[in-house]
Amino acid sequence: MRKKIIFFSTALLIGLVMGAVITMKLNIFAPAQGQGQETAAPLASPSFEGFKMEDAVINVANTTGKAVVSISTERTEKLKGGRRGLYFHSPFGSQFGEDDSFRKFFDDFFGQMPEREYKQMGLGSGVIIDSAKGYILTNQHVIDEADKITVTLSDGRDFKGVIKGQDRRSDMAIIQINAHNLPAASLGDSDNLKIGQWAVAIGNPFGFAMQNPEPTVTMGVISALHRSLGKSFGRERDYNDLIQTDAAINPGNSGGPLVNLKGEVVGINVAIFTTTGGYEGVGFAIPVNSAKKIISKLIEGKKIAYGWFGVTVQDLTEELAKYFGLPDKNGTLVVGIVEGSPAQKAGIKESDIIKQFDNKPVNNVRELLNIVSKAEVGKKIKIAIIREKKEIILEVQIGERPENLEEALTVNPSYANWRGLKVNELNPDIAGRFGVEGKNGLIVVDVEPNSPADEAGIITGDVILEINKQAIKNVFDYQRITKGLKGDVLIKLSRGYVLIKEGGE
Repeated sequence: MRKKIIFFSTALLIGLVMGAVITMKLNIFAPAQGQGQETAAPLASPSFEGFKMEDAVINVANTTGKAVVSISTERTEKLKGGRRGLYFHSPFGSQFGEDDSFRKFFDDFFGQMPEREYKQMGLGSGVIIDSAKGYILTNQHVIDEADKITVTLSDGRDFKGVIKGQDRRSDMAIIQINAHNLPAASLGDSDNLKIGQWAVAIGNPFGFAMQNPEPTVTMGVISALHRSLGKSFGRERDYNDLIQTDAAINPGNSGGPLVNLKGEVVGINVAIFTTTGGYEGVGFAIPVNSAKKIISKLIEGKKIAYGWFGVTVQDLTEELAKYFGLPDKNGTLVVGIVEGSPAQKAGIKESDIIKQFDNKPVNNVRELLNIVSKAEVGKKIKIAIIREKKEIILEVQIGERPENLEEALTVNPSYANWRGLKVNELNPDIAGRFGVEGKNGLIVVDVEPNSPADEAGIITGDVILEINKQAIKNVFDYQRITKGLKGDVLIKLSRGYVLIKEGGE
């Protein structure tokens, strides 16, 4: 009997041990443990992520959205009085306008036209950045030359807006309303943005007219960084370092914020690219870090001073880099120097290649423009250039960008006839026909298809200033310099440098 008890006890113990082993192998308790692991997993299910995204956008709308305002402006234009004389628009030409008897007849009959006024309306958006003092950040072009500014909050209340400060170049402005305890947005960090990051655009252009004045919220991603619009959107504005997004930005949303999913403002919506006048998925915003640098000065009503160097530059091509003996095309090529500018005083010369500016590498024109514009006026800095294949370090004192920079820039055009070029001297008649300015030099009147000049990108109407760094002032200079030239030749045009390869003469 005792042996049987021992036998069954041993069998039971073996069974328990085997059961425990099988349980561990089959991981019977895994569901409870696995549920905890799923919660901590970095990749959640699509539906869960969808709810997170939805919650984030809703939160942005309910927080930052409350700080977005509608800005409507009025601007009074005056038309000067004058004669109503129909002879000014006569289909028979100007003969009636030159006839005193007809002039007197129409003046007596119709009388003088009185001075008239009409009001030009404008719409835009803005974002409250100070809840206690009622400061609102927006685009300068939204309030430019406005006689009356009305700000409508997301709760429907209207306030008179007063301009505290504005800067045309950055297209930034601060207006203030007499209200307190307002919802204010938080300014984020645009330097850490990444392409593909989610972005929410908020605007409120019709808050003054809608029964529900809450702003419009659209969503997309950061499509690109450091975009440049050049002068196509305004000659006096600096649109050289913009955020591109496919979040819908429509006319009237200018001045509204572009925010991340935390609700932080990372940009101020400024423009759209469109061929139809509507949304096409390409919008632009000014990085908020650019705005943060000048907000305090705008609030104080101070002038924003920008650094100025005084050169015209172009990007290097692979061919130009090879010509100058450079290992790559990083750097900017100096095309022209403004007389009396900091660059001229520092000893910068045409065809110098700028590699570093204020100890910062310069890879292209955009980078140089950004560094110079942010440089402190009056500061002395070091510049590293390549001249005749040698590195030279120069010191320049940053100047203040002139008010009318276009007037400070002078262009001295000249043109030639060789390697597929047909040219003529730049007389007033030819200059007028091709729409160019200048008295000295030669103008390209024709370019032979598939010629070296054509391959180099020279076009009709171009102005050649130099050939192989020798000035071209007339046909005699051209003939003397081009005679017997062989190999690749560096041509300086009024718009920059090109390289004409040998062949096809």
